[in-house]
Amino acid sequence: MKLNAYLVKSTVVAALGGLLFGFDTAVISGTTGALRQTFQLSPGMLGITVASALWGTVIGSMLAGFPGDRLGRRDSLRLMAILYFVSALGCAAAWNWPSLVAFRFIGGLGIGGSSVLGPMYIAEIAPAKLRGRLVGLFQFNVVFGILVAYFSNYLIGLQGFGVSEWRWELGVTAIPAALFFLMLFGIPRSPRWLVKKGRVAEARTVLQMTGEENFEQELQEIVESIRVEEMQAGEKLFSRIHLFPIFLAVSIAMFNQLSGINVILYYLNDIFAHAGFSKVSGNLQAVAVGGTNLIFTMVAMSVIDRIGRKTLLLVGSVGTAACLAGVSAIFFTARHENLLLWLLIGYIAFFAFSQGAVIWVYLSEVFPNTVRAKGQSLGSFTHWIMNALISGTFPLMAASSGGYPFVFFSLMMVAQFFVVLLVYPETKGVSLEEMQKKLELAKPSA
Repeated sequence: MKLNAYLVKSTVVAALGGLLFGFDTAVISGTTGALRQTFQLSPGMLGITVASALWGTVIGSMLAGFPGDRLGRRDSLRLMAILYFVSALGCAAAWNWPSLVAFRFIGGLGIGGSSVLGPMYIAEIAPAKLRGRLVGLFQFNVVFGILVAYFSNYLIGLQGFGVSEWRWELGVTAIPAALFFLMLFGIPRSPRWLVKKGRVAEARTVLQMTGEENFEQELQEIVESIRVEEMQAGEKLFSRIHLFPIFLAVSIAMFNQLSGINVILYYLNDIFAHAGFSKVSGNLQAVAVGGTNLIFTMVAMSVIDRIGRKTLLLVGSVGTAACLAGVSAIFFTARHENLLLWLLIGYIAFFAFSQGAVIWVYLSEVFPNTVRAKGQSLGSFTHWIMNALISGTFPLMAASSGGYPFVFFSLMMVAQFFVVLLVYPETKGVSLEEMQKKLELAKPSA
C-alpha cells in the first residue's frame, strides 16, 4: 500500500507534538549547570527542577483521554500547543526558582498530553499495513526534537549570552509551539472519533482522502466497533478481560524508563563533565548522541512493520544491557573515560532501534477500542511517573553511588529481554479491530 500526500501531511503535523515533546524534555540538559548557579540549587533541588516538567507529564498523560474523547484528538492537540507556548515564554522570563518550576510543570502537561494524543490520532488515521511506520514517525519526531534541542543549546552557547543563556535555551521552544498550533488547522479529525460522534459521512471522506483502499469495509468495521463500544459504555479499564493489555502497556512503559534513557538524556552534560569534558565539548558530543538517536530511529522505522515489534525489543535489550555495563565500569574504575562517548552512542543506538521506536506504537495497538484512550493514558502515565521518580532522584544517587545506577539499569534490560521473549505477542500488520480479537485469545506465552 502506498502513502498519499494527505495522509503524510496529517501524520507529520500530528507528529510535530513529538518534536516539541523531545525538544522540551532534552533542552534542560544544557541548562543544569547555569540553573544550579543562578538559583543556588542543591542536588535535590536540581532533581526537583528537572522532574517538575515530568510530574506535569504524569498529570497531562493521565487526563489527556478526557479532552481526547470529548473534543477530539486533533483539537486537544491544539490545547497542548498552547501549553508548550506558555511554558516556553514563562521559563524564559522566570523571576525565581518557584516560577521556573511552575512553568516547567505547565510544559509537562503539554508533553504528557501529546504523548497520548499524538500516537492515538496517528494510529486511528493510519491504515493497518502502514501503522507501525506512521506511528513511529511520532517517535522519530521525539528524537529529532532531542537532536534539535542539543544542537540549539550548542549554537546558543556560542553566542555569548552569558548569565541569560539558559533563558534563551528554554524560551526558544515558543517558536515551534506556535507553528504546531497553526498547522493543526490543516488536518482532519480522526475517522474513529467522527464515527463515535455520529458523523459517518465525514469519516468516510477522511478514509478516502487518506488513501484507505477498502474504505467502505474499514468504515463498517469502525462503525461496528463503535456500536460494541456504546453497548459497553462505561466499561472499566481495570477489569479481568483487560488484564493482559494492561500488563503489556505498564511493563513496556516501565522498562522504557528502567533502561535509564531519560537520566542519560537529561543529565548528559553532567555525565560528560564527570568524565572531564568542557561545557562546549559536552554540548557538541550531546549533538553526536542526539544524531545517533535520530539515525537508528529511522532505521527501526524502516523495518518495524517487517521485522516486528518483538524482535526489535529483544535486540535492543541485549545491546543496551552491554553498553550500560560498560558505562558503569568507567564510573567505578575512573579509567578509559575516552570510551564513554562511544558506549553512550552504542547505548542510544540500541535504545532507538528498539524501545524508542516501539513503545508508542505498541501502546497505540494493544488496547481494544472501548478503552483505548484510557489504556493509552495508563501506559503514558506509567512511563512518565517512572521517568519523574528516576530522573528526580538521579542527582542524589549519582552523587553518592557513582556507577551503581548504571548497573541497575543494565540488569533491568536483562529482565526486559526475558519478559519480552516469554510474554509479549507480535502486533505487526494487524488492524486495530483484529488486534482486539487477537489479544482476547492471547496467552502469556504468545
